[in-house]
Amino acid sequence: MLQAIGHILPIALAAAISSVPILATLVILLSPEHSRTSIPYLISWVVGIAVVVSVCTIAAQLLPTPAGPRKQDDAVGVAEIVAGLALAVVAVLSWRRARREPEAETPKWLNKVGTLHPGAVFGLGLLLNVRPKAILLAVAAGLALHAESLAFDESVITIAIYTAIAASTVVVPIIAAVADPGRMEPRLRSAHAWLRSNGSAMTSLILLVVAFAVIGSGLARF
Repeated sequence: MLQAIGHILPIALAAAISSVPILATLVILLSPEHSRTSIPYLISWVVGIAVVVSVCTIAAQLLPTPAGPRKQDDAVGVAEIVAGLALAVVAVLSWRRARREPEAETPKWLNKVGTLHPGAVFGLGLLLNVRPKAILLAVAAGLALHAESLAFDESVITIAIYTAIAASTVVVPIIAAVADPGRMEPRLRSAHAWLRSNGSAMTSLILLVVAFAVIGSGLARF
């Protein structure tokens, strides 16, 4: 199980340092309705991560595996290389977009997140977990878990660790803001301004590093 945790740690970190869900969190917390919408968003974000990575882990069990002593490792290796290459493409495209339009990297719909009602915010938290980037990271995590042939309880624990790390950058600010909104507000505004200019580039760089790690893990299985 420890080896599986080691494989998913960088993937979970890349999922955590994703600018869009963090920016959505900051917009929600800086909105007048934050006391009604922040907790539903937190819950849906955590549930969404856990569900998507669980589905990807289960789907990895369906990976075609030809007969042979090392054929499972070979099949997982190929799948990891494909997932890693897809992550690299997403990272490069995101980086180029951030470099070309540094001030236009925040989606316009984010400005309206603060006006949503609790039900819509809950749906947003779930929806953000089915972005291509989020799904590719979940696929990489699911393949890593499948390759280790973990028992059911070990898989549950490992998925819980992945979820806790991936959700931390949303959960921690929300809990801190709920506990002490006055003290957190200037920090939230500062973080929001910084992420608008640098978040996409930072996410792209980390995603590219993780993409190479996933590709390397796939190559090592042959």
